[in-house]
Amino acid sequence: MPQVLEFADVVVRRNTRNIIDHIDWTVTDDQRWVVLGPNGAGKTTILQLAATLLHPTSGEVTILDERLGRTDVFELRPRIGFASSAMARRVPPEETVLDVVLTAAFSVLGRWNEEYESIDERRARRVLAAWKLEHLAERTFGTLSDGEQKRVQIARAVMTDPELLLLDEPSASLDLGAREELLQLLSGYASEPTTPAMVMVTHHVEEIPVGFTHVLLLGDGEVVAQGPLAETLTAEALTRTFGIEIVLSEADGRYAARAASV
Repeated sequence: MPQVLEFADVVVRRNTRNIIDHIDWTVTDDQRWVVLGPNGAGKTTILQLAATLLHPTSGEVTILDERLGRTDVFELRPRIGFASSAMARRVPPEETVLDVVLTAAFSVLGRWNEEYESIDERRARRVLAAWKLEHLAERTFGTLSDGEQKRVQIARAVMTDPELLLLDEPSASLDLGAREELLQLLSGYASEPTTPAMVMVTHHVEEIPVGFTHVLLLGDGEVVAQGPLAETLTAEALTRTFGIEIVLSEADGRYAARAASV
């Protein structure tokens, strides 16, 4: 399968510390990856590199056959869908939900003087319906719940039919009902044959949607384990990743983890 993302001996150094430490990693267009690890492991840095928002200190990052440092990132970014809490904070709170999604067509946050065609609006409304947001189209972004804002961000990210979709902790801070609704939608999306390659960062195995295929476990900027989810996500690997003995269980494609009893 074609590669959409490749890290080759990638290092990101801040001051004297390697935030990312000599990582090799490849994502193909039929894979859905979850990146898992403790705070400070380098998960968000991985996504920033993949989203062209950061360049490596050394090593090579190749995204959609374009190498960072040798390509125009402003031409590359429209091919990448990216949703994060940091981006959500930049959305004008008075912007309507429809316009939040629609403005992805011009890669801007906040509608200004752009002129959109009717086909753009029809596409935006279809995407809102797919993520169960059509009834919120005329609501302002700032009046939405956390769960609704998360889904709007993902809808915006898929608006332009990206070739790579990056999700930074999409279910963080959500209550149980909102989390499960979002995970069901992500599972359905991940299972569609036309869905692009996906990379999702999370802290918790309980937040891995059914249908995701691979896992990258990070600890202190280094790869602890990587590979097919069913083979790689083990209690032993999680114990090494988080530094505490972990018990892992799985049922119907969903995972749960807890500390081992003393």
